[in-house]
Amino acid sequence: MSDIHIQDFYKDIGIALSKLYASFPRKVTIYVEDISGPDQVDEYGLHSERHLSALSAIIWLKDQGYIDYETLVRQEAIDFAVLTEKSFLILTSQAVISLPDAMQESLALENLPPYALKKALTNISLLRKALKSRSSINIEQVVFHLLEQGSLRTK
Repeated sequence: MSDIHIQDFYKDIGIALSKLYASFPRKVTIYVEDISGPDQVDEYGLHSERHLSALSAIIWLKDQGYIDYETLVRQEAIDFAVLTEKSFLILTSQAVISLPDAMQESLALENLPPYALKKALTNISLLRKALKSRSSINIEQVVFHLLEQGSLRTK
């Protein structure tokens, strides 16, 4: 049995963290559809499993201390959302994982000046590259690494 829901979980987390990093330190509204894709409610007004899974991933991020938000707007969005200090520090830290060959090639690191090289090897840069690659393996590897760093920070 394939664990597609776990792959979706990693992707949802990656997208949410990337969006919040892009607006940091401003508090913003994050719409669940911006993470999970378009959703059609059924005849009873209920959202799809995919939409609810993405919403649950966002709520999980808050429960684990990676993000904060003031309001859950029905099942549509989170309002006044921002990265926590924990997430900001993880995302701006230098990456310490080995990347799949395809991601290493796409980074093209050999001709970068020192400052650009340092920026290219941050966790947020790797997360963006993984999301851009659309490879579930790349996304899972990078997001797992971020979550692992987060669990080490709380010990």
